[in-house]
Amino acid sequence: MAIATINPATGETVRTFEAYTPEQVINKLDISWQIYNIYRKVPLDQRTSWMENAAQILENRKEEFGRLMTLEMGKPLKAAIAEAEKCAWVFRYYAENAPRYLEDREVKTDAAHSFVRFQPVGPVLAVMPWNFPFWQVIRFAAPNLVVGNACLLKHASNVPQCALAIEELIREAGFPEGLFQTLLIGSDRVEEVLKSSRVRAATLTGSTAAGSAVASTAGKMIKKTVLELGGSDPFIVMPSADMEQAITTAVRARTINNGQSCIAAKRFIVHEAIADEFERRFVEGMRSLRIGDPLDPATQLGPLATMEQRDLLAGQVRQSVDLGARVLTGGHALDRPGAYYAPTVLTDIRPDSPAYRDELFGPVALLFRVPDAEAAIRLANDTRFGLGASVWTNDEAERRQAVAGIEAGMVFINAMTASDPRIPFGGVKRSGYGRELSELGIREFVNVKTLWVGPAKAPRASSPTERSE
Repeated sequence: MAIATINPATGETVRTFEAYTPEQVINKLDISWQIYNIYRKVPLDQRTSWMENAAQILENRKEEFGRLMTLEMGKPLKAAIAEAEKCAWVFRYYAENAPRYLEDREVKTDAAHSFVRFQPVGPVLAVMPWNFPFWQVIRFAAPNLVVGNACLLKHASNVPQCALAIEELIREAGFPEGLFQTLLIGSDRVEEVLKSSRVRAATLTGSTAAGSAVASTAGKMIKKTVLELGGSDPFIVMPSADMEQAITTAVRARTINNGQSCIAAKRFIVHEAIADEFERRFVEGMRSLRIGDPLDPATQLGPLATMEQRDLLAGQVRQSVDLGARVLTGGHALDRPGAYYAPTVLTDIRPDSPAYRDELFGPVALLFRVPDAEAAIRLANDTRFGLGASVWTNDEAERRQAVAGIEAGMVFINAMTASDPRIPFGGVKRSGYGRELSELGIREFVNVKTLWVGPAKAPRASSPTERSE
């Protein structure tokens, strides 16, 4: 099987790699286990020092890494450089905060001394997508490297050079050879890796089907998983909102990363009192986007990552229109080389259409009108996904209503949904489970070990409901 870099802006095959053989994969798993058992004993201050080195490398080489991301998956160069900078941020965040997050937690009990300690669990397999080819990987790698785990990366097959570049930068930062390894394999071989006794846990960002497959295999092997499976995030706008800011943000929120973000706003739910104005200005904003070569600094919207992704999106839009949806702008692939799709706004969307029930991964916005906040929240929750939500209102009662009522892992008020190292990232329902980033993210793949020393006095009598395990 060949794994290739295909420039989505031109369709040109830039470079190909041969997939690793089963023997090569087994060797890498053995190395990962061996290095883990050495690395777990490395002092935390040494690990944090290497984290700082990695951050510096990312900042020093951000233009180089940015061009590589743009070449492989088509995001605008400015956004790709910003992604490299954000990766440096998450390395520094965990370098600064890991000592506090991982310190022993004292617990008052009948013992002379009792506490909780956080220790590594072993090699963790990460199955990562192409849409943020550095950020998705680094936000997994940073907390696990500082904890003491080894990392195995199965990256998307259309970004092999990004995968290898990340492996190189982690090695260059000073981390031991083999601690972070890229596996150049197809998705059909993830199961064999996950079944290995050398792999202790797994995390996946991707489709619901992929997450279900990984969770099923991991469940049979009694291995913990964290899953982030996409979303169909609502963007609710009420009459009290700052309309100028809401509309400007709405265009950016739908087209960030060429519309290919799990937390991109996809369903725009607008109060009927302001819906006409919002529709007119939002459609104008989508139409005015500058489309072109993602390496051109002036480009605002580049191609989708692959021709297959473009064709899938086109099919979802076509089916939705056939079922009654109305196109306000766009609605078609662009007649030019590359995987370009026109910025699109749909309305009058039926509940049985792909646009209503599925995640549309590209610059296609869905516009709905509602009579009040209660109806907006009800529509926001009418999806199998529950990743993020953005709510625009300056009415305190509506804010409280949204926070309490929206079924999502993240709710942003008067702001675009975004990932940030300081706050937990993850969803509910079919958007997955577990959390990345923040203090919660660093605790996902650790052994939370209870230590009891003593007792200092005679233990109290056991109650009839207590039992030893």
